[in-house]
Amino acid sequence: MTGSATPVGPELTVDLLVIGAGPTGLYGAYYAGFRGMSVAIADALPEAGGQIAALYPEKLIYDVAGFPAVRGQDLVDRLIEQAGRWDPVYLLGHGVTDLEDIDGGVLATTDRGARITAGAVLVCGGIGNFVPRELPVGSEYLDRGLRYFVPRPAELAGQDVVVVGGGDSALDWALTLEPLAASVTLVHRRTRFRAHERSVEQVQSCSVRVLTPYEVEKVHGDTAVSEVVVASADGDRITLPAQCVVAALGFIADLGPIERWGLELRRRRILVDRTLRSSRGRVYAAGDIADHDGKVSLISIGFGEAALAVNHIAALLDPARSLTPGHSSDA
Repeated sequence: MTGSATPVGPELTVDLLVIGAGPTGLYGAYYAGFRGMSVAIADALPEAGGQIAALYPEKLIYDVAGFPAVRGQDLVDRLIEQAGRWDPVYLLGHGVTDLEDIDGGVLATTDRGARITAGAVLVCGGIGNFVPRELPVGSEYLDRGLRYFVPRPAELAGQDVVVVGGGDSALDWALTLEPLAASVTLVHRRTRFRAHERSVEQVQSCSVRVLTPYEVEKVHGDTAVSEVVVASADGDRITLPAQCVVAALGFIADLGPIERWGLELRRRRILVDRTLRSSRGRVYAAGDIADHDGKVSLISIGFGEAALAVNHIAALLDPARSLTPGHSSDA
């Protein structure tokens, strides 16, 4: 399992629906499989990994147990591999819009028309609905050269790449792709960058071509991107060869439909009890989206919350199941 979208029909029935394919959601999917549940994972983003895959796949993370340091995308890949043992169904690019209580479960509907019947729901939505800011031009080339994520930089080896943006993600991707791509051009509409000062220094001292203050004016190509026209405020125009445009313009995060699900919220998070259960009996939450007294937002704590929630969900769905899972080495 690579964490890619799984073809599904309009109707799907599982024991547990996990909303959010970030680290907490992926671990929750693994643990639910370990407890014998069938699982579907829905996420509005087109790639698994949540904020890590979207914002800092190449950054090192230092606070995950067992890893002195782990690259963001490596952590995501290992979580996907771990969850893959139980074959969860991935609904990537599916934002869950509605949750309806039904007899013995919950009916979830996505913005692409999928309907998932689940015995319970575990919301691991991070900071909520999380979508990239769109490049103002060239949207018709999405997945045909235009992309907002670079989970596997090696796929762009030998290509002419234009990276658009001035934040940490834009510079990180420019630096990561510089030794792999045929050429990398960084385009930013301002002369100053929002990224870390060290990253700016690295970009300016390597082979990345930096164009500021310029904006993308046009994207051209027959079936896929072949060139990009950028323009400055004084009317100067440059045509760049490009087989890939990486738009790193930031992301828009909000609770989205979660606010309409009838859940008790606190500090724009889902309020849960000590079992991670929300005010709706079959809806649980874990990770950054969950709030309770003494809450600390760390990836490692999200893993623990997901496991705790899944164990209580297991007992909810089948009272004959023990709340205590036993040792994984006994499986």
